[in-house]
Amino acid sequence: MYRAILALSLQAAAQTGADWPSYGGTHAAWRYSTLDQINASNVAKLTPARAFQTGDAENGLQATPIVIDGVIYLSTSNNWVMALDGASGQVIWEYRYNLPQGRRLGYGKQNRGVAVGHGLVFMGTADNHLVAIDQKTGVESWRVNVADYRQCGCNITAAPIVVKDLVVTGGTGGDSAHRGMLTAFHAETGRLAWRFYVTPGPGEKGNETWPGDSWKLGGGAPWMTGSFDPALNLIYWGTGNASSDVNGAKRRGDNLYTASIVALDADTGKLKWHYQVVPHDVWDFDAA
Repeated sequence: MYRAILALSLQAAAQTGADWPSYGGTHAAWRYSTLDQINASNVAKLTPARAFQTGDAENGLQATPIVIDGVIYLSTSNNWVMALDGASGQVIWEYRYNLPQGRRLGYGKQNRGVAVGHGLVFMGTADNHLVAIDQKTGVESWRVNVADYRQCGCNITAAPIVVKDLVVTGGTGGDSAHRGMLTAFHAETGRLAWRFYVTPGPGEKGNETWPGDSWKLGGGAPWMTGSFDPALNLIYWGTGNASSDVNGAKRRGDNLYTASIVALDADTGKLKWHYQVVPHDVWDFDAA
């Protein structure tokens, strides 16, 4: 009986209805909707009702829209955000992040979405900032520099996730010579809450899998979006390949915690467990 109840509660937590409140649908990231108006019997009869153009000179729109209470929140490749009325398609507000000159993103580096919570819309940027935008007005509330993109060669393309009173983001740059990291900020203020480095430093478990100082340049960027289990208070995230990506001569060993699934305590960012999908990745496989 307990297992049946647990299975039903997990299913309820993983599915969506009229809203699509998170990148994966819900925190569970099942990407499953219970809506059934469109089904196998009528999908072939669908015709366009309207179209919306962002106005951004895109290299392809890759963002997953967020839908809450009939409002669609959408980001573009070059860090614009729009709030649209879902019924009419009319723009409620538009926010344009001012990227440094020459920092527009090319193909394969498009922004992939936003997170919404605490009355704010959160987006990672091409110059490695996290911004919070007022959900009602589109006015910027705060922004923080996650790391200096000029040093790490990294940026944020994936949607962050809102976990309780925190917003958590990863970043790109697994092929670059830096330490991949997950960072959590207090959602209402942007104040740093915790940071987890994919490549552990001296004295940390897993550092022994990096010879010498290779951990300093180990890569492992968690560049896609993770998920959250509120019952266990765990954040799950896939990490990227080690650096350099196809030459492991200077990093002999398993190179934890690259190309892994990591489970972190949501409040502290402490590692609870990991599973390394590709030890000593020299194929750029990742575990994103």
